[in-house]
Amino acid sequence: MSNPVIVGAARTAVGTANRGTLANTPAEELAVAVLKETVRRSGLDPQRFDDVIFAESMYGGGVLARHAAVAAGMLSVPGQAVNRHCAGSLTAIGAAAASVKSGMESAIIAGGVQSSSLSPKLRQRVPGTTNHFQDPWMPVTHPFQENAPADDMSISVGWNTAQHVGLSRNQMDEWAFRSHQRAIEAIDGGYFEDEIFPITVKNARGELVQFSVDEHPRRGSSLEKLASLRPIHPEIEGFSITAGNASGVNDAAAAVAVTSAELARDEGLSPLATIRAWTAVGVDPALMGMGGVLAIPRALSKAGLEVKDVDVWEINEAFAAVPLAACKELGIDDAIVNIHGSGCSIGHPVAASGARMVNTLIRDLQRRGGGIAVASMCAGGGMGGALVIEV
Repeated sequence: MSNPVIVGAARTAVGTANRGTLANTPAEELAVAVLKETVRRSGLDPQRFDDVIFAESMYGGGVLARHAAVAAGMLSVPGQAVNRHCAGSLTAIGAAAASVKSGMESAIIAGGVQSSSLSPKLRQRVPGTTNHFQDPWMPVTHPFQENAPADDMSISVGWNTAQHVGLSRNQMDEWAFRSHQRAIEAIDGGYFEDEIFPITVKNARGELVQFSVDEHPRRGSSLEKLASLRPIHPEIEGFSITAGNASGVNDAAAAVAVTSAELARDEGLSPLATIRAWTAVGVDPALMGMGGVLAIPRALSKAGLEVKDVDVWEINEAFAAVPLAACKELGIDDAIVNIHGSGCSIGHPVAASGARMVNTLIRDLQRRGGGIAVASMCAGGGMGGALVIEV
């Protein structure tokens, strides 16, 4: 079996949905752009790739990966759509790694694309009616709040996780504030420049602009401002989740080129990272945030590693409660978690977030001279995913 390696990695900057720079850029355009750039960075001929696997989340079909392959002139390369909600692009990378490791394929582009600004809205007819529609979602009985809506992430991910492990609002606000500080420091220090490629798009006024800097982190954030925000559910006593300690709603695309170690050697390529392990878990949808916690020991076990072996982490801040819970439950040193921010600051372009995290972690390890990194996140419907890489 061949070791799967990453030979190219790229992402767009992350836009704020509906009012940001990518608000009028369709997912198809983002998909084509990130595919072309990742192929270019890989150093391989575009026709050398066996597949393109892109995550989509509630996109409504169409297989963005195949659309992008055709638009990029890669007519002989098929495309595959993956949906594991927030963990979709981690799953896409894992699927690529599995196919390469098995020997069935030798070169795959994997990642995810999210246009929250323009994605279709999924609806279905309510049984027994002709003109009423609802979002399809998971049946959930919430342990900490009766009659809570099943699809309210602020409850099933944020509040329930905080209640489950005993987190205060102040702890979550402090984490979110630190996330913004770290993201701004990373932007100012140029830490994201190697992973982001500029994309030219039309802004809200129809003007062509170049977009190359994450726009969601808030320079004016403060603990005082975060503390002043109204809870999302003030009717629930003690509710501690606010827009400030939750992730953003965002647009972006991110991908990596996965090949066999042998192909990289034969083509004279220098791998950026080796993919050591990947996994997904299912959890009670009412405790969705714990999916990002429970995926970690499972992935580490598959790699033959322990928490102490990991040099840097990104545990997605779907809500600040998730990385806080992981640190508390697994004994992780929070100083090496989300060292350049995460969902609360950079944002959470759902289907693209996992691949964005892997892009960032590769560069983090390179600056450290190598090591082990873990990307982990919870996912809609009561799931979680994790990926282990080594540089």
